[in-house]
Amino acid sequence: MLRKVSVLGATGSIGVSTLDVIARHPDRFEAYALAAATNVDKMVEQCRAMRPRFAVMADPDAAQRLHAALADTDTEVLSGEEGLAQIATAPEVDTVMAAIVGAAGLPSTLAAARAGKTLLLANKESLVMGGHLLMQAIAQGGGALLPIDSEHNAIFQCLPQDAAGNPGKGGVSKVLLTASGGPFRQWSREQMAAATPDQACAHPNWSMGRKISVDSASLMNKGLEFIEACWLFDLQPEAVDVVVHPQSIVHSMVQYSDGSVLAQMGNPDMRTPIAYGLGWPQRIEAGVAPLDLVATARLDFEAPDEGRFPCLRLARESVAAGGTAMAACNAANEVAVDAFLSENIPFTAIATVIEHTLSRVNVVEPTSLSVVEAADREARQLAQEWLAAGGR
Repeated sequence: MLRKVSVLGATGSIGVSTLDVIARHPDRFEAYALAAATNVDKMVEQCRAMRPRFAVMADPDAAQRLHAALADTDTEVLSGEEGLAQIATAPEVDTVMAAIVGAAGLPSTLAAARAGKTLLLANKESLVMGGHLLMQAIAQGGGALLPIDSEHNAIFQCLPQDAAGNPGKGGVSKVLLTASGGPFRQWSREQMAAATPDQACAHPNWSMGRKISVDSASLMNKGLEFIEACWLFDLQPEAVDVVVHPQSIVHSMVQYSDGSVLAQMGNPDMRTPIAYGLGWPQRIEAGVAPLDLVATARLDFEAPDEGRFPCLRLARESVAAGGTAMAACNAANEVAVDAFLSENIPFTAIATVIEHTLSRVNVVEPTSLSVVEAADREARQLAQEWLAAGGR
């Protein structure tokens, strides 16, 4: 039987790679529904190639333009949160790729989890903002949660598994998250203060969207992944370490109590973890060249410098604070990154905005989606007010 897949965030880098893998296996997968925010031209191209049953645009005006462009097809166009929820929970859907960037992806991700879908999670903000809610929804819905971030996917592959393929923690002493270090790995704070958005987005190994590229440059991406790892694998913060590995060949490692360290390695191509998630528990062809260790020649590792990259420290502190602090950290970061990409603040001010916000936000228990969304709004407002006041 064909597995029907809804791809949320279809026009982003993860969505494009997901459709590439699906297209390689027409006998196994069908793109049932695609969703995007505003990129109508890309969505038209994808819909004509994949012929999904539904297409969703978060923006109503974009949905109208897409509807007109696809008038000669059988694809039905929906819009907004209701449209996203519909394709995330449709009875026909087996698998949902959650790849919407930012806090906007949380409601549809939760909806898919509650509906018992196999959830391929590439939207890290869902766990960072509402980890307790998402893990609870997975348990109640009875579906599966498979991490797609290359690091968490690597950990998933290296953890011990039971007879049903569920990851466990037997004999695990520590998880080692690898970080490339981004384009500024060897830059001084003074050099980073003068960095341009294009420089921050010029990742040495990965092709990603601008927001996540900036997060990689600041190491906030690794901070968010640190939070994710704690939720995904039920780990205490002290059981998760970050190791800088500039080649991005070792995607992460698991350290065992007997002294063993298992690593998942491969070329830096997101189609590998995507194919692992789509095919799980089997492995399927991803279109990725096999790793040539001789050509790679060397693998380097070093400790992260939290003095030059304070965002990693701030993420860890938000875990220690608990409650909605992690949602606030994520929200402040989104505001700060947007301000940097708009050239309104220097790169080094991103961490300053986050630290200011975390020092003032009210931290409460994330008992519901509305509580998490309220915390998100409060943190955004505090960050924006501070920016509007010129950082005073």
